[in-house]
Amino acid sequence: MIIDIVIPTYKPDETFQKLVDILERQTKPVNRIIVMNTEEKYMEALHIGTRFLADHKKLSIHHLSRKEFDHGKTRNLGASKSDADVIVFMTQDALPQDETLIERLTAPLSNPEIACAYARQLPCADATVTERLTREFNYPDKSRIKTRKDLEELGIKTYFCSNVCCAYNAQIFRKLKGFVKRTIFNEDMIYAAKAIQNGYGIAYVAEACVIHSHNYSGKQQFHRNFDLGVSQAEHPEIFEGISSESEGIRMVKDTITRLKTAGAAREIPAYIYTTGCKYIGYRMGKMYKHLPNWLVMKCTMSPLYWK
Repeated sequence: MIIDIVIPTYKPDETFQKLVDILERQTKPVNRIIVMNTEEKYMEALHIGTRFLADHKKLSIHHLSRKEFDHGKTRNLGASKSDADVIVFMTQDALPQDETLIERLTAPLSNPEIACAYARQLPCADATVTERLTREFNYPDKSRIKTRKDLEELGIKTYFCSNVCCAYNAQIFRKLKGFVKRTIFNEDMIYAAKAIQNGYGIAYVAEACVIHSHNYSGKQQFHRNFDLGVSQAEHPEIFEGISSESEGIRMVKDTITRLKTAGAAREIPAYIYTTGCKYIGYRMGKMYKHLPNWLVMKCTMSPLYWK
């Protein structure tokens, strides 16, 4: 099994360099690490260039402008540079917990009916209590294969998948024509839905772990979830008729209960505030077609998408 890794980057920092180092030490060897970097000047400013390439023989860097970047199109372009059996997509800020990540992550792909397998995300050391609980809710400690038959039980969660760290069967990926070519967000979940609707399964691999979390403010959550709502509104063929809100309500109730149990009830007001920001952003994103352009530009975190 030949494995390539594709990583979109923007202003990569020391975490990215650590990521490359540990990917080259995996128990399951990686063939190539293909970097799709937005804006060459930022990489040069951080002294990631000729010397870094010389020290990391498996690395290849391809530059594009901010205007050219798209969550789906850019990853498709990276995949087109690979002829591997498996393509692993990662983000620049996700660090493998250990050297077994790729081995464990790609194991389910030995089954030709599994289209992709995504990793468990563990919180960073500086993660807030609520961020830790959210990670535990979305990324439990038990692995699972999800197929079309799980839609009744799991609803929208059936399609949940994350390109923070996800391995794809390259043959199926090409057969399904990869990610949607233009999307503001959510390219991974849209692909997972397409795969499931075509009869394939997607695997959640709890034993394959990356360290990745964000302490987003209420404002940041609003912008992020506005774009999430837009992505769902733009793809009614996938998301129409499947409620996301019931799963969100379940997570909120679970988190509040666990905050009380953990003796962190003081965190509840702030959590309710950020949750409200997320919900308002999401609902506005779902109805973006009815909003004036100036308001859309105020709400989005991706202004170039609209241009």
